[in-house]
Amino acid sequence: MHSAVQRVVTALLLVAAVVGLEFSFEYIIPDAAWRQLALLAMVNVIAALSLNIINGMAGQFSIGHAGFLGIGAYTGAIVAGNLHPMLGGGDPLFEWSFVVMPAVMLSAGVVAGAFGLLVGLPSLRLRGDYLAIVTLGFAEIFRLVIGTAETGGAAEGTINQALASLGGQQGYAGPDGTGVPQYAGPFWIFGAVIVATVLAWRLKFSGWGRTLRALRADEIASAAVGVDPTRYKVTSFVFSAAGAGIAGGLMASIRDGNPTVQPEQFNFATSFDAITMVILGGSGSVSGAVLGGVLVTFTVKMIEQLQGLDSVQALKSVYPSLDLNALRMVVYASVLLGLMILRPEGLLGEREIFRRKATMKNGAAPPEPVPVRTKAEVASDEPDGASPETAIEHEEQPLEKDRS
Repeated sequence: MHSAVQRVVTALLLVAAVVGLEFSFEYIIPDAAWRQLALLAMVNVIAALSLNIINGMAGQFSIGHAGFLGIGAYTGAIVAGNLHPMLGGGDPLFEWSFVVMPAVMLSAGVVAGAFGLLVGLPSLRLRGDYLAIVTLGFAEIFRLVIGTAETGGAAEGTINQALASLGGQQGYAGPDGTGVPQYAGPFWIFGAVIVATVLAWRLKFSGWGRTLRALRADEIASAAVGVDPTRYKVTSFVFSAAGAGIAGGLMASIRDGNPTVQPEQFNFATSFDAITMVILGGSGSVSGAVLGGVLVTFTVKMIEQLQGLDSVQALKSVYPSLDLNALRMVVYASVLLGLMILRPEGLLGEREIFRRKATMKNGAAPPEPVPVRTKAEVASDEPDGASPETAIEHEEQPLEKDRS
């Protein structure tokens, strides 16, 4: 089958799959808590893919990803909360999501990307730990500004009133306080994961991605051959922030999720989880980011589910102090330590689950490279150290005998 036709068929099959998930998800996973967890895992996959651009491919250590997630979540919640009454209110419908969700993801990505440019332009000229400190400071400033914003009246100014309207520590629940409408179902979230994975894959194996990996390997050598490190790093940081913003926008409107966006959802632990997803899966690997996002999200939940096992309940009757729910972060950290000891480069390293085929533009495979060999190396391969000229003479001798 022609490659273009094959791509169109694959795209149609993927669209059919996400549409089918939209209408059958409740039958596949009847429990609402597990549905919420599955959708949250997919949102985390998008966050991990976005962080993998700057942490995995470019080699810059950013630990403030929660700030961009939070900006996207608040932006998406404001857009969805104001569009919903214009569409008539009531229950969020799948048909209306084609109006609300594109606006949510676009606005969340643009606003988070703008803040990424604001933070990245001055800070990405720094190296080493300084970038990590700047990004961590930005995320904490965002969280504290939203959480502590209060107003006593019109005398405090427009900006203070706008920040205070976000609800402070209580969180933002839409303009009327009834909750953020939950339009982000399986169609939008799984569809966004597919698009994000394809874009990340294309980016990694493009010239841009190879340049980022060259910068990660040796920035000075890359700059010596004409690469502008600041330009590539700032642009990648903006892409990474925009991706995190889209993930935050989806998180704010996730179906079966919390209809209130709170600043404590985007603390340092959220950034730490995103970093864990990238490192656990394998820095620089697209497949690894997807795998890490799913594993990290479900590991904590699985520890909670262990509480219900009969064996654990029997142990609790003998040892009443045994509480896996209280010790889940200890168990979680132990699991991560074990994985890092066994696989320090991550589950996949920089490899991918599916290998990319190396083909030329005309469809033919590139020829195998022929190593250059010196005369001495060729002579060493000949029996009794014979030179190439001697070997030719030995091959010609029988011919001379035949002629005689």
